Amino acid sequence: MKHFKIFLFAGTFFAMILFDLLPNQNIMAQNLIPLEDFFKNPEKTGYQISTDGKYFSFLAPYESRMNIFVQKVGSEKATRLTSETDRDIAGYYWANKDRILYLKDNGGDENFALYGVDKNGKNLKCLTCFEGVRTQIVDDLKDFPDEVIISLNQRNPMVFDPYRLNIKTGEMTLLAENPGNIQGWMTDHQGKLRVAVAIVDGVNTQLLYREHENEEFKPVLTTNFKESLSPVFFDFENKNVYATSNLGRDKAVVVLFDIANGKEIEVLFEEPNYDISNVSYSRKRKVITSASYISWKRERHFFDEQTKQMFDNLTRHLPGYEISISSSDDDENMFIIRTYSDRSLGAYYLYDFQNDKITKIHDVSPWLNEMEMASMFPIEYTARDGMVIPGYLTLPKGLTLETAKNLPVVINPHGGPWARDNWGFNPEVQFLANRGFAVLQMNFRGSTGYGREFMEKSFKQWGLNMQNDITDGVYWLINKGIADKDRIAIYGASYGGYATLQGIVVTPTLYAAAVNYVGVSNLFTFMQTIPPYWKPMLDMMYEMVGNPEIDSVQFRATSPALNADKMMTPLFVAQGANDPRVNKAESDQIVEALNKRGIEVEYMVKDNEGHGFHNEENRFDFYRAMERFLTEHLMK
Repeated sequence: MKHFKIFLFAGTFFAMILFDLLPNQNIMAQNLIPLEDFFKNPEKTGYQISTDGKYFSFLAPYESRMNIFVQKVGSEKATRLTSETDRDIAGYYWANKDRILYLKDNGGDENFALYGVDKNGKNLKCLTCFEGVRTQIVDDLKDFPDEVIISLNQRNPMVFDPYRLNIKTGEMTLLAENPGNIQGWMTDHQGKLRVAVAIVDGVNTQLLYREHENEEFKPVLTTNFKESLSPVFFDFENKNVYATSNLGRDKAVVVLFDIANGKEIEVLFEEPNYDISNVSYSRKRKVITSASYISWKRERHFFDEQTKQMFDNLTRHLPGYEISISSSDDDENMFIIRTYSDRSLGAYYLYDFQNDKITKIHDVSPWLNEMEMASMFPIEYTARDGMVIPGYLTLPKGLTLETAKNLPVVINPHGGPWARDNWGFNPEVQFLANRGFAVLQMNFRGSTGYGREFMEKSFKQWGLNMQNDITDGVYWLINKGIADKDRIAIYGASYGGYATLQGIVVTPTLYAAAVNYVGVSNLFTFMQTIPPYWKPMLDMMYEMVGNPEIDSVQFRATSPALNADKMMTPLFVAQGANDPRVNKAESDQIVEALNKRGIEVEYMVKDNEGHGFHNEENRFDFYRAMERFLTEHLMK
């Protein structure tokens, strides 16, 4: 089970193209890279190794859609397993040494169905093709090769029931009926469903437990949602659980937790400045291996000497890159390794741990030369109320924080809003930098990973202090002389789209252009059109965003569509017609409100997309239109 957190929106791809630099700009000459090179599908990505270590699989384009291919280790020949032409495959994994499972939705509706296919491409079968139903993977059951535990909202669109699914026969067995408030499930190492996480009274999180699957779940711990005890996995006696916890503290730490009695046993690791975000273990050796957190980059703490030795070896083989493990075989000897950096989408490698041998498999985007990419610098500034806001500033190639002066800048607040920007390769940011633009990405209050206080400072602050954090970042750049105050644009997707619209309401002369991508425009209607499976969390959203009845005055003041009379910034809006998170009506409203004032808004709608454009041809259309729009309005 993944950590139980609320992420309202996810960030999406973005690109804009802006030409020309002021005559006095002193930046290194750089080659203009074609737009498509940044945003076309990877040549090969998503590598995984089979459970027996004899094959590896990957995603690659077939008729411009990402499909699954399989290749025997040591062979040059790959076999395409799937032939999806309407939509990319959303994710996949090896269920056993012979069969692969994958998820796919239709037109961006996020109602994912689970499919199975043999490694030779035969016996392709949809296992959960139910109209309007979303499939989630609860446990891949590595020790039970013909089974998987899934959850479906088939019985009730608002809640997900867990099932044990036989991937050969398609037979499903209901493991528990969700009473309506359970948001997550967790199994032990024997594949038994024994833990659930529920929302009670709208704003309290409850941990439920049962010793055996034939017993009823019983509550063992109830906390306000602002605190969390997130079970990650059972110990290897299937008695206690390893978890991350911020109970009675500001930052999440790693604990061993007595699940039966609802008590922390001991703190295993803590970092004073950041939340611990991930804990890992070895299935074969049955030991906890590492914990990780994100400062400005990902950092790891090792509990296990063998794991530390492996990462030391990999760092020696691949200096200068961030390293992640994509998958391993059952023997935990053969690993798929992925590298990346701020200037590279990286490559995949096959690593033989026993012999400390690494073999390169493939570059993700070999047409991009990392030497032509820009560097991403960690920064921080102080907001008007004294809160320190961390972030990242990407500068055109050849510039540093000391030499960057009078640049055109794109302000890029992230989606979520309870998410965060990370250090790493971002195609849209690199595209802008290649055209001579600086890009500021700030982790405004509410961004995850910085503790409870930082999170709670965002509650009911949409369009208020959260917006001030963004505005103060703009003034920080201007005051440092980095930004040309007359050439600043704001772009955001999802919550970032809301922040874009609100930015041109509250600071209408600050930005020369704005791009709203699948963003909220009216807090009243947004609350009325959330997906049905968010409704059990509605009271939490009321506390975090606001209640449309109690906070109606604030909502009117902070809903951009209701304050469009204050807007004067040129605006481009893009929307997926099937978006289940931010309904198309959100974009329609802002466009209609401005059109009524005689202000033309460029508006792009894609009928086969949802929350962001995923099909390659739609991405290209979006970027080209944005290029024309911003060139016209920023480079007159």
